[in-house]
Amino acid sequence: MMQWEQLLSLKRQGDTSKRLRKEQDDTRLGFEVDYDRIIFSSGFRSLQDKTQVIPLSKTDFVHTRLTHSLEVSVVGRSLGRLVGKKIIEKHPYLYDIHGFHMNDFGAIVAAAALSHDIGNPPFGHSGEKAIGEYFKTGNGKQYKDKLTAKEWQDLTDFEGNANGFNLLTSSRPGVEGGLRITYATLGAFMKYPKESLPKKPTANIADKKYGFFQCDKEFFKDVAKEMGLIPNKTGDDIGYERHPLAYLVEAADDICYTIIDFEDGINLGLIQEEFALEYLIKLVKDSIDASKYNMLTTKEDRISYLRALAIGRLIGDAVNVFLENEELILQGKYPYALTDQGKYTAQMRDIINLSVKNIYQSREVVEKEVIGYRIINTLLDTFCTAYNNKFEGNGSNYDNLVLKLLPEKFITEKMNLYDRLLHICHFVSTLTDGKAVLLYNTITGAK
Repeated sequence: MMQWEQLLSLKRQGDTSKRLRKEQDDTRLGFEVDYDRIIFSSGFRSLQDKTQVIPLSKTDFVHTRLTHSLEVSVVGRSLGRLVGKKIIEKHPYLYDIHGFHMNDFGAIVAAAALSHDIGNPPFGHSGEKAIGEYFKTGNGKQYKDKLTAKEWQDLTDFEGNANGFNLLTSSRPGVEGGLRITYATLGAFMKYPKESLPKKPTANIADKKYGFFQCDKEFFKDVAKEMGLIPNKTGDDIGYERHPLAYLVEAADDICYTIIDFEDGINLGLIQEEFALEYLIKLVKDSIDASKYNMLTTKEDRISYLRALAIGRLIGDAVNVFLENEELILQGKYPYALTDQGKYTAQMRDIINLSVKNIYQSREVVEKEVIGYRIINTLLDTFCTAYNNKFEGNGSNYDNLVLKLLPEKFITEKMNLYDRLLHICHFVSTLTDGKAVLLYNTITGAK
């Protein structure tokens, strides 16, 4: 069974001595330092020009990955504090002996939630698929026989969550341990604490995707061991049951994208207001203030009011589900997402289904995803070819010119093929939508 005092570890990569909660400076708590480091990182900053739903949209009220991440962190903080309050009441030794506060839970979940999309490539989820398909069906197929099965799976099933873990933790010369986030925040960040193979071995929510690349395996194991996560794989396969706070990060994301993508769809006119009202009112009918609601004169204000109520309802529901199942979660025996087991699961599913039909499959989204596939395929092919040719000593003048387009921190030698290919995937994944388009235009000579 996992222990809260271990799960709330303040340790950072490279630490040689213990960090005790009682010795922390409460004006700048370690978990809050995590949040600050993420906010000031270039990876986080690039989210301002990455697609949430509507790619390359110039509509001013539509969400980017940046605004989405900030909203998820706000919801995550509320979830963490509400859960933390009850956990400390139930286990007073956490405060009396170790000095943990309810706000620590909120700070951990907020920091992990803030970074939950930091590894996502440009052009939304189609960007992940486009990277995978370059290796699966594009020119990247040529590398398959030179890689292990798990290395190949990392590339053909490229995963934003694993990429995010790498971005937060990978070392560069003089920058040991990346952002050096606390292990507790890394634990909450790991929604899928397993490697890329075996793929979906069970229906457990923790096995749905994967959370680290082969190059990060040893450090991932160190984090899991330090926090006492429960191993759930055998033989050479590595995987663990989730850190309990990862359930709250996931719930914050589920709540935000379900309700806020829906709100974007309504404001864009992709979903009729009458439809929207019917769906949202099912969620909030017990808490709506009719007189206040009737005073709102614009569609945007009406939807905004209902959205705020809906998020409040779903936060309360997720907290209840977590607290009712705390024992099972600590035992590693809770294989569900919190929002799949709540009072409003059916209503959320209805909203998601309507969003899929009217927003995610709308012509504007599909058109931009098609463009994204072409751009990512071209960038990967150009840079992987040039990078490998140079390593093998047969780089052309064109290859050398192309490599001059890499940012300074990506100009580094990688000694094996897997590391070189993943290095270029990391580079492409850090591009904003706009920068990817510019690079593509440069390479193809398009205007």
